Amino acid sequence: MKVLLVNGSAKAKGNTNAALEEVARQLEQEGIGAEIFQLGGSSIRDCIGCGQCTEKGCVFADDSVNEFLARAKGADGFVFGTPVYYAHPSGRILSFLDRAFYSGSRVFAYKPAASVVVARRGGCSASFDVLNKYFGIAQMPVAGSTYWNMVHGRVPGEAALDEEGMQTMRNLSRNLAWMMKCFALGAEHGIPLPATERENITNFIR
Repeated sequence: MKVLLVNGSAKAKGNTNAALEEVARQLEQEGIGAEIFQLGGSSIRDCIGCGQCTEKGCVFADDSVNEFLARAKGADGFVFGTPVYYAHPSGRILSFLDRAFYSGSRVFAYKPAASVVVARRGGCSASFDVLNKYFGIAQMPVAGSTYWNMVHGRVPGEAALDEEGMQTMRNLSRNLAWMMKCFALGAEHGIPLPATERENITNFIR
């Protein structure tokens, strides 16, 4: 089993990455593989609602969205991390998730997920709420922890000093690993995935 963790910060070795690395370390101790997918500082297009998604994902292939979707097919769980900008996730990760979930939502269905947010001080709860919205619409069970999944730190290295934040990351990892193992055991015993209805889509303006 494997978890794919997404670093939504432009800084590959900042505090968001430090929080995700703590999650990854604990996952590996729980016998779960972990890979951090770095968005980095390169440009990421917004979703423009063109409706031209393909079996490979988004029609625009000049950034990392389709590469991520290809890797996501082999993942059993996900963690999405973001720094907090003005009490909100980074625009980078929102553009990325809009396109990834719109063009490849069925890649995520029934796979547990969690979000991790990192801030100097405020805005964590609002950012945490925004990222969790993606999971609810994609049929993804959400893993929690012993506090909201947040870590505090301003300059790189400070996240490691947030002892409760790092504890929260480790407990999140344990809970996520437990969920994944339970789902795998259910599959081994023949428990089918829930049936999904998709026929009714109501458009209020006709």
